[in-house]
Amino acid sequence: MKVVKKFEEYINEGIVKRISPDMNRSKNLLQESEKKFHLLENNIVKLGVDDDNANDFVEYCYNIIMFFIRSKMLEEGYSSSGQGAHEAEVAFARELNFSEAQIEFLDQLRYFRNGILYYGKQFDAEYALKVIEFTKKCVKFE
Repeated sequence: MKVVKKFEEYINEGIVKRISPDMNRSKNLLQESEKKFHLLENNIVKLGVDDDNANDFVEYCYNIIMFFIRSKMLEEGYSSSGQGAHEAEVAFARELNFSEAQIEFLDQLRYFRNGILYYGKQFDAEYALKVIEFTKKCVKFE
């Protein structure tokens, strides 16, 4: 995996734009992330994590984290779009004090999630559990 660029580079490339902080959208995305997080916890209890549902949990965790990051971006007055938008959101995680190891894992998760969506990549329960634990450590709701 390549090193995730600095967030400022995405601004300079025009992938991220400075906007007026949008507290309403930010709040809505944060609520959605939290709602998905609680549903994730319920589904783990009800269904358990196995090889058959591992991809669903991986995708679900990715969405929870991205909603959380987008919420924080909007709160700070940033919006990303187009080619490279997801990479820019991963880079923004540095602004949220994610460690470099967490940034690398998140970027790998972004890449793997694309593999699920576009190439039919299959993951096992072991990887899904690792992603779930990562999500629990990274996303904190007040």
